[in-house]
Amino acid sequence: MADTYQHLRVNDMTKAVVVEFAQRKILEELSIIEIGQELSRLAAAFPGRILIVSFANVDHLSSGTLGQMIKLREQVARQNGHLILADIRPQIYEVFKITKLNRLFDISETTAEALDRIAPKP
Repeated sequence: MADTYQHLRVNDMTKAVVVEFAQRKILEELSIIEIGQELSRLAAAFPGRILIVSFANVDHLSSGTLGQMIKLREQVARQNGHLILADIRPQIYEVFKITKLNRLFDISETTAEALDRIAPKP
């Protein structure tokens, strides 16, 4: 892939594009803005694809990160793609529940589960 990302690790798989955050804490405003820009570029680079965003490496995040996820979801949907969030730690998932974002997003317990869900069934 030609694009490079400072805050993200990207793995273009056959079934989906798997995205992982490079940082454990996503709290600083500048980092959140840069992450948003990288996610937007990523979505533009893979229109119509399934994006799986893994939170496996994330211990802490701010509400600004949730805002970036909402923007990403909207962008992916406009491009006829689909966004799945995965590997969300229980304490972070609580934030999704409190804000009712767990109802907005398609969330899988693990990346492997998300990949299995989208695999073609024989």
